[in-house]
Amino acid sequence: MPQRVLITGAAGFLGSHLCDRFIKDGYQVIGMDNLITGDLKNIERLFKLEQFEFYHHDVSRFIHIPGELDYILHFASPASPIDYLKIPIQTLKVGSLGTHNCMGLAKAKKARILVASTSEIYGDPLVHPQPEEYWGNVNPVGPRGVYDEAKRFQEAITMAYHNFHGLETRIVRIFNTYGPRMRLNDGRALPAFIGQALRGEDLTVFGSGAQTRSFCYVDDLIEGIVRLLKSDYAQPVNIGNPDEISLKEFAEEIIGLTGSKQKIVYKPLPEDDPKQRQPDITKAKQILGWEPKVSRKEGLALTYDYFRSLPHEDLFRQPKEFISRK
Repeated sequence: MPQRVLITGAAGFLGSHLCDRFIKDGYQVIGMDNLITGDLKNIERLFKLEQFEFYHHDVSRFIHIPGELDYILHFASPASPIDYLKIPIQTLKVGSLGTHNCMGLAKAKKARILVASTSEIYGDPLVHPQPEEYWGNVNPVGPRGVYDEAKRFQEAITMAYHNFHGLETRIVRIFNTYGPRMRLNDGRALPAFIGQALRGEDLTVFGSGAQTRSFCYVDDLIEGIVRLLKSDYAQPVNIGNPDEISLKEFAEEIIGLTGSKQKIVYKPLPEDDPKQRQPDITKAKQILGWEPKVSRKEGLALTYDYFRSLPHEDLFRQPKEFISRK
């Protein structure tokens, strides 16, 4: 019998790539998503496979999965500012209630669970690059607090279940990741820049553009996640590409890549926007034998080809209007 894995947030960017990877590796994959930010287009090709089944469900409510489970990967959560600023309550609930429900399911099934945390738990960091031992500099009542604190709580409850119940848990802290199936309108720098270039618009940089990011191609990230899941290490691990670049330089790279003639325009920096972001991946190298393989030049070319292949109307599609739920 193949091992069974539940992937929450399965219709999202990372969740859909995880579904692909585990199906390729011979697992029986159960996808779960409430589709509030996910898109069935990301996984529709999987519905014809006997190895895949899908539950349209909100993990913030009680989760029931019949049969045995070997692994749970909890990736359900809004992950971009444009989303979690519009649905702050749902963002907090999926990080708290949703994680609690996943932990309870893992305990009942005696399954190993990996939760998707984020570099945002470091906030606007005062330490650079950011090692796992750094506790962060987060504004809990600022506009980004709903996401940052949801993820910090998620890590805390994960470790509580590990220490109190002896649950097999893993925590991955994900740094900026890009690749096919990102949403053009999700508000993050890379899809925003490429979308603007493809629409013939000027590229918008917030602040002076001196703030930095470190971009990891999705295939590299997925490999790191799988290695962490299979490891025996329960503490958080950074997975990301330490190749740091300023957003001004990055916008210039996108203009060069797309061959567009647009210019860069500058707008005020959003509140609490982190000024530096670079992972210290020493632990990933030592414990997992992992480091990124795909260069930014190679990854950007693959991502640009994907965005160019999208239907024309997708370039102008507006962000989702979310149903207000308490």
